Amino acid sequence: MKRIFIAVRIDPGNTLLELHSSLRSALAGEKINWTDPANLHLTMAFLGDTEEELIKVVSIMLSQKCTGFGAFRFNMNGTGVFKNYRDPRVIWMGIDHNEKLLQLNDQIMTGLKDAGFRIEERLFKPHITLGRIKSIRNVQVLQSALERYQDTFIQEVPVDKVILYESILKPTGPVYKPMGNFHL
Repeated sequence: MKRIFIAVRIDPGNTLLELHSSLRSALAGEKINWTDPANLHLTMAFLGDTEEELIKVVSIMLSQKCTGFGAFRFNMNGTGVFKNYRDPRVIWMGIDHNEKLLQLNDQIMTGLKDAGFRIEERLFKPHITLGRIKSIRNVQVLQSALERYQDTFIQEVPVDKVILYESILKPTGPVYKPMGNFHL
């Protein structure tokens, strides 16, 4: 059994690296598990603990759904938090509305449902997780730091493949091991 997810890899440019560093500095006194810039990705589907046989099914489905889809680009823009500032859990970077990204997600989700996976029925909210908040003492500092980048264009992301990853949890943070690349 392996813990797996389907994602688009993000190669961070200078603006993204500066934003990441700036937020870490501004929030240095808080208990936040920051995503390593080398691990930044856009999750399309998180499948969790999955049997080896089902991983093969996912690989075949991704090959079918991704082949011929066509490369595209999306823009990363702005920052915010999930749940809300009264109870912040995740610091995220936003993704501008992108029809091709939504279509790709829809194809992957349809493929997973057709393969027998139970998929959450919630709306796809594309974002990049920058950090997971364990606890926060000063919400005003968090809000101020994020509002600085609220409407900031961060970078354009070329998408020419989807990656099936294994997530290996370690005390130092997760390690994401690519299990397959599926070119669009």
